[in-house]
Amino acid sequence: MSARRSIADLSAALADRAESFCRQYFPEGRKQGNYWQVGDTSGAKGQSLAIRLQAQGERKAGSWQDFATGEYGDLIDLLQERLGSVTLKETLREARSFLGEAPCPAAPRDTQRAERPDAASAKRIARARKLFAAGKPVLGTLAATYLQGRGITRLGPALRYHPRVFLRQGEDDPDQPRRAPALLAKITDKRGQITGCARVYLDPSTDGLATIERPKRILGQLHGHAIRFWAGAGRSDLIVGEGLENTLSIGTALPEFDLASCLTATHLGLFIPSPGIQRIWIARDNDDAGRNASIRLRNQLEYRGISCGYLVPELGDFNDDLRTFGRDALRRSLLGAMKANGLEIEDG
Repeated sequence: MSARRSIADLSAALADRAESFCRQYFPEGRKQGNYWQVGDTSGAKGQSLAIRLQAQGERKAGSWQDFATGEYGDLIDLLQERLGSVTLKETLREARSFLGEAPCPAAPRDTQRAERPDAASAKRIARARKLFAAGKPVLGTLAATYLQGRGITRLGPALRYHPRVFLRQGEDDPDQPRRAPALLAKITDKRGQITGCARVYLDPSTDGLATIERPKRILGQLHGHAIRFWAGAGRSDLIVGEGLENTLSIGTALPEFDLASCLTATHLGLFIPSPGIQRIWIARDNDDAGRNASIRLRNQLEYRGISCGYLVPELGDFNDDLRTFGRDALRRSLLGAMKANGLEIEDG
């Protein structure tokens, strides 16, 4: 049997178990009729990407399309995007393991994201870099107004603003993309290389989020990566959070700490730290998704020899705490949690 035929057979076998495949690799998604809907190939929540569960006429089960990016393919393609495998061979091994045909030894996390991305991934990364480069500093822009309106004063070079970013209202929008203002955030890997750009679409009439389906979107690769904010002098401690605004809320209260925002609970659990980090404070949301992701990340970090501590908000997330209790109260709460876990820090 040829390699090409073997891949085709695997793809067909995955398609026969499309719903089980989706539930295992895209648990944040949901079933809608004959489709499994999820935010993107990374598995984030949303409805942009649709996976067909059963064949319909000439349309095959397992075929998928991301209506936000135009990407499409079969379940082998989707699995490789989800895993971020270094090679196709690794993806096929995972597929065979899912089908019960062969064991699949765990690959080291450091190698799970492609060092040499495939052509489609490389194009998305290039587009993300181009978009971020076209942005301008956020001070004095709608992006700064939006963040300040949420009590956030911690900014940095990882953030930019663009007044006219391409936008589709939703996956069923028949119109041509329009342009809208957006806060841009640079996603980088553990070496500092740009792998993606987060877009937060804004409404100039309200200074808040745009009233559209999914005002927060990602271009490029996020798996294992994050938006990073450095405090200046190098530290061995790092605070890793979920959403951008929540992480920056912590940074507003603790400006002396380095930060990394993973954007979603799923990606919090997949974070890969930069070399030299000795302790990570996992700042999760106060919900089941955040709790599960923080446990997963802690297990991975402790295996690497990195000590961990948890930071948990009193309300739903840290931006809620910041806006409700104020900066000083949030700072006291965070430092109290850190000191309870053995961190010695002088609170000036």
